[in-house]
Amino acid sequence: MDWESFAEQMAGMARDLLAQDSVDATLERITAGAVENVEGCDAAGILLLHGQRVETLAPTEGLVVRSDQLQEHTGEGPCFDAALHSEPVYRIRDLAEPQEKWPEFGRRARDLGIGSMMGFLLYTREEELGSLNLYARRTGVFTKGSETAGWLLASHAAVAFSSARTADQLQQALSTRHTIGEAMGILMERLKVSEDDAFNVLRRVSQERNIKLRDIARQVCESGGIDG
Repeated sequence: MDWESFAEQMAGMARDLLAQDSVDATLERITAGAVENVEGCDAAGILLLHGQRVETLAPTEGLVVRSDQLQEHTGEGPCFDAALHSEPVYRIRDLAEPQEKWPEFGRRARDLGIGSMMGFLLYTREEELGSLNLYARRTGVFTKGSETAGWLLASHAAVAFSSARTADQLQQALSTRHTIGEAMGILMERLKVSEDDAFNVLRRVSQERNIKLRDIARQVCESGGIDG
């Protein structure tokens, strides 16, 4: 591997990740970047765990989704373990060989056309985010250099993912605040009540109907009042 060229690619990748305007766009750039920059990588995706349920984000092709579904079904696999057990990296060099650690997954993954794979834990100091997973159709193509490249990309990805998610959450919070404020204004005008009373109306209806406050506020903005 030409490490000088790779360093330049990673610098460009870091700039690209920070330039994305949404979490989804950031994740898609991460997985596309893995295919572009990691030697031997044919496909990539990000796996998140919700208990024992797997969520696949930004897969570059259907193979990634099928692999994640298989790991969820069998409860084993390198990407599943990377996310579940907080292991920094797993690498299967040759899925044509029996896998002692993941026997059922290894056998069935070969039928999916996977020859080699790696899983990298995505984490920051504050939180664990899931795993970045790289796939190759051929066996033995992921080298130590590929692993190092994948690990560097995963480190960049974790920070970018965390930052993008924080920015996305902030944007959602700002949008929610604006919607609630608009709804309060509508109620103040229609019901001839104070700002505090308008907010209390929204909160009471939210509790009574077991609907989130922002959704009640959105209904008020769309209909001009409290329905029912």
